[in-house]
Amino acid sequence: MAIPSGPATPSSEAERAMFDFVDAYDRAYETAAAQHDLTVAQACVLGRVAAPRGMRDLADELGCDASNITQIVSRLEARELIERSANPEDRRSRILKRTAAGDALNTEFETSFEFARNAASGLTPEEQSQFVQLLRKVLEPAADASNADDSN
Repeated sequence: MAIPSGPATPSSEAERAMFDFVDAYDRAYETAAAQHDLTVAQACVLGRVAAPRGMRDLADELGCDASNITQIVSRLEARELIERSANPEDRRSRILKRTAAGDALNTEFETSFEFARNAASGLTPEEQSQFVQLLRKVLEPAADASNADDSN
């Protein structure tokens, strides 16, 4: 996954730190996924199917086209990590469910993806609480913008 290593224009120290954090997170996520013979997209989808859910719902959550989810799910299904079944309420749509092998691989992936745990371990409990509050505060405008887009 090619992620830019920093903003294209001059930025504040806070912006550079956020880019550095996101870059490090993405690299660690990609490394952990590769250790389990998964792409980043496959690891992401596998992790988000903790409970049975619709493919359209998943595509909407990830902000991608349903055809992309179909391709990713097909590869996970070929590895017997996810099963697709008809939605009993709407036979035109499909429900995704992780298999036992999918659950096991997802647990292994989550255990091997240590970036967030390691990053937070250097913070005191008070600093972790502050960090969480600051992250949520920073993300509020993005969530508000997303909700505004959804209502249009």
